[in-house]
Amino acid sequence: MAGIRLPPEDIDISQARALSTADLISDDDRSIAADSWSIKSDYGSTLDDDQRHADASEALAAARFCAASDYSSDKDEPDAETITSMLGFQSYWDATYADELTNFREHGDAGEVWFGADVMEMVASWTKGLCIDISQKHLQNHNNDNDSESVNQEEKDLASWSVLDVGTGNGLLLQELAKQGFSDLTGTDYSEGAINLARNLANRDGFNGIKLLVDDVLETKLDKKFELVMDKGTLDAIGLHPDGPIKRIMYWESMPRLVAPGGLLVITSCNNTKEELVQEVENFNQRKIGEVEEEGKGLFCYLDHIRSYPTFMFGGSVGSRVATVAFVLGKWV
Repeated sequence: MAGIRLPPEDIDISQARALSTADLISDDDRSIAADSWSIKSDYGSTLDDDQRHADASEALAAARFCAASDYSSDKDEPDAETITSMLGFQSYWDATYADELTNFREHGDAGEVWFGADVMEMVASWTKGLCIDISQKHLQNHNNDNDSESVNQEEKDLASWSVLDVGTGNGLLLQELAKQGFSDLTGTDYSEGAINLARNLANRDGFNGIKLLVDDVLETKLDKKFELVMDKGTLDAIGLHPDGPIKRIMYWESMPRLVAPGGLLVITSCNNTKEELVQEVENFNQRKIGEVEEEGKGLFCYLDHIRSYPTFMFGGSVGSRVATVAFVLGKWV
């Protein structure tokens, strides 16, 4: 386990497999959401919603999911389930970012930094190094021993990477990536309040070149693919929805439409270990085998992960509270 995780909504997978698609996607019996939420995104979908959820439900029934981690929080805490499940709803984030936008306007507060500023800076710096290494490998036949030219080449390499941050929130990760030298930066979030806050912060802090758009990663309308896609906590929040397993499948189905062939997906999570994320990718690949035209094309492969997070001992195992893992779409040429 990467660390003490937020306790996910208890889901009996054996029961879920026995349910019909309609049972899995219906919200009629979910009192927690009956007043304000529907499974269809507020921003619509370019695909048929019923078919999308039917496909996800079918994949869920066929997939092999690991049992809940022994590191989950104490189930005797009565309010833990309710609190964490709300993090999976758009209404929660709309209300949260409405408050944070008000705080920004009144006090100049940037709002919460998920996982903390230190983790955000480490993710941005590590991602920069990873992208530089990849760019240099692509240019290994054009090596130059001149140090100053090498530095200039690194700056050019980073500037050439198109970057998307899904579930960007206040957009501070994009600002940190800009400080590292990335310049083609786009952030999306399904909460309009988050995008409004991110725009205000970017303008205040002098990052006017960052593009910020309202878009739902599960039903994206973006018509561009990116060399680098960042996810800091978005997959975590998706998994905290009562239909988390289905929505996570939808997430992985969306990623090949956002990541360019040979591009990177970098996920930072406090709810999943590196091993769990790698297993989830392998599950996705198993579902996709037979659909891809060429071997490896359209499938994600593990590339690397951050090894320098502080660790702690829990239940006889050593882990960290956060995991950051990079995957590549398809094979490197």
